[in-house]
Amino acid sequence: MKFILSHTDKNSKARVGTLETGHGLIETPIFMPVGTAGTVKAVHQRELKEDIKAQIILGNTYHLYLRPGLEVIEGAGGLHKFNGWDKPILTDSGGYQIFSLANQRKLSEEGATFKSHIDGSKHFFSPESVMDIQRTIGADIIMAFDECTPYPCDIKYAKNSLALTHRWLDRCVKRFVETESKYGYEQALFPIVQGSTYKDLRIESAEFIASKNCFGNAIGGLSVGEPAEEMYAMTEVVTNILPKDKPRYLMGVGTPVNLLECIALGIDMFDCVLPTRNARHGLLFTQNGIINIKNEKWKNDFSILDENGTTFVDKVYTKAYLRHLVHCEEILAAQIASIHNLGFYLSLVKEARTRIIDGSFMEWKNKMVIQLAQRL
Repeated sequence: MKFILSHTDKNSKARVGTLETGHGLIETPIFMPVGTAGTVKAVHQRELKEDIKAQIILGNTYHLYLRPGLEVIEGAGGLHKFNGWDKPILTDSGGYQIFSLANQRKLSEEGATFKSHIDGSKHFFSPESVMDIQRTIGADIIMAFDECTPYPCDIKYAKNSLALTHRWLDRCVKRFVETESKYGYEQALFPIVQGSTYKDLRIESAEFIASKNCFGNAIGGLSVGEPAEEMYAMTEVVTNILPKDKPRYLMGVGTPVNLLECIALGIDMFDCVLPTRNARHGLLFTQNGIINIKNEKWKNDFSILDENGTTFVDKVYTKAYLRHLVHCEEILAAQIASIHNLGFYLSLVKEARTRIIDGSFMEWKNKMVIQLAQRL
């Protein structure tokens, strides 16, 4: 597995690189569609690959551990074989999902005890077991087990949480080194920078994570309710410290504007449920702004979905037709809107890559962030 950094923007910290994995190349900056339970909601693998042109998708350790369970995934030969996706996969550690189960989990030095959101059964994740679970799932990139702190977060809690996350990381690295991939291709471990919105804690964490010399590094605990300005400030603090020759992944981010601003800060990889979740509620992202397709203004608009769109749905379906499907609660509405939004996200990061290479990124970015935030 390799990461080759090929271009850096002269007017920002934006970068272009190529990440080589056992399941193919990933061109950065990149957005990764979220496939929580081994599937990107409402989207076929063929559409992901051929139309949306996704290069990597996510799976969720917590959800896949509960359903279908490790025995099924291992019996299939890993998640790639189970879901039919032959390109790279990244799995998160389950830390964020356990964080979101605030009333159903208990943290200790050993790990996290939690109750399943499905049937209330009790389970335990340790740094070691999370490494083992992700080895079994078989993702190309796996994440260290961490605690994601809420926002706002008391400084004392944030300090104690950060120390625990760092101790857990040492155990994750040890277990990762002691074990091997089960399916014949290399896996890479990314540790996660935490520290809430406290600059000194983010610096401490970034330095600690960098010292582990893992293949890549992630930034967690942002996009959890803090203002965008604080997200950008913490991201900049961390990217100033993380090594330049390793990929940087900002977890759970975000809107199209967030992506462009954080690419300018030196982030290479993103994921977020926003494009598909918003699609299921009738919100479409376009380069001219955001469309709420439920609105009356689109009822008799027979223009194609997006004249600048990159997917087949943008050229085939009209705004009026999609509005009709949404109001009828037709399943096809979620499919069309999800394909459009994911296609837009992937085309946006592709354009960012082109602009970084040709030297026009910051001028283009500053114009686009104004357009992308508009409500149409």
